[in-house]
Amino acid sequence: MKITDYKTFSINAGYRNLIFVIVYTDKGIHGVGEATLEWKTHATLGAFEDLRPYVIGTDPTRFERLFYECYRQSYWRVDPCYLSAIAALEMACVDITGKAYNMPAYQLFGGKLHDKLRIYTNGWSGSAATPGEYAQNAAIAVENGAKALKWDFFGSSYMTITHEAFDKAVSIMAAVREAVGPGIELLIEGHGRFNPHIALKIANAMAEYKPYFFEEPVITDVVEDTIEVHKYSPIPIAAGERLFGKSMFRELLSQKGVDFAQPDLMHIGGMNELKKIAVMAEVQNIQIAPHNPGSSISTAANIQVCATLPNFEFLEMLNDVPYRTEITTENLQIEDGFLIVQDTPGLGIDIVAEECLKYPMKSSPQRMFGYNYS
Repeated sequence: MKITDYKTFSINAGYRNLIFVIVYTDKGIHGVGEATLEWKTHATLGAFEDLRPYVIGTDPTRFERLFYECYRQSYWRVDPCYLSAIAALEMACVDITGKAYNMPAYQLFGGKLHDKLRIYTNGWSGSAATPGEYAQNAAIAVENGAKALKWDFFGSSYMTITHEAFDKAVSIMAAVREAVGPGIELLIEGHGRFNPHIALKIANAMAEYKPYFFEEPVITDVVEDTIEVHKYSPIPIAAGERLFGKSMFRELLSQKGVDFAQPDLMHIGGMNELKKIAVMAEVQNIQIAPHNPGSSISTAANIQVCATLPNFEFLEMLNDVPYRTEITTENLQIEDGFLIVQDTPGLGIDIVAEECLKYPMKSSPQRMFGYNYS
């Protein structure tokens, strides 16, 4: 079997654009993948074109070889755009292989260990601005079945935080905990914004509300800062979504710098790389909680790998656009805060091309943090 062509789709989904790909073969079997990389749509689509010479004509069932060839031929290897495109193509090859052998993709990664996967909800807070509004939205999310909630409630703070913003953040956490009770897990999203001193100040203030973890509490460019905060934080630390490829995880994991490693399957190079990073974490007694703010195809791929991981902890699920289930054939089964691992061949999902075309991509700059250069 040989790959004959592939086609990308860029679909607007609110604040970001989704990037899907369909890979075609000479045997009539196709596979799907996802390379969504927020605010880097044009660059990632360009990476797909750069990869064509290494992909067309190759055997999709040899997906380890496809990754290795694409990776080693790149002079600029640690590039999230390039790795995301490779990941999407590898997902599609895994999908094709599973369909060709009539087996779910998890069989290609050691077989199913978990029948269901614990999930947490992100994006539930909406436009909330006050402690009361956050509490109300949290209660609604729990009524809708959420058992664990993650959110960023630090406004436009960056590096440091004002006394006013600090007090407001503590009030928001207190209000949400009171609204949902002790049985719901709360996860703090830091978005890699603080220096170590401020991150520890926040961690100590939040500890009484028993958050499950504090994600990316410090600027992610310096791994040593994450390791240092982890040593002294009263809250478990999670990080890794902006580490691209297994080599970038080496120091964080070998130094036991986190409690939960968060590789993003789309940005590390794919499903096989997630499995390898999970093994690296397992020997350090570190749990895996994959970063998964993508859409339905990345979720399908994550499910297949996470089902095989002894050190799996949590999978992120994003409250997405209402047409998420129109642009793909996604059919998730969620029961009591867990995703049921299904047994459909391949990734168990397909792209609905004509629906994708109804939502063309839009370009908009990222504006997460405030700034004042005066």
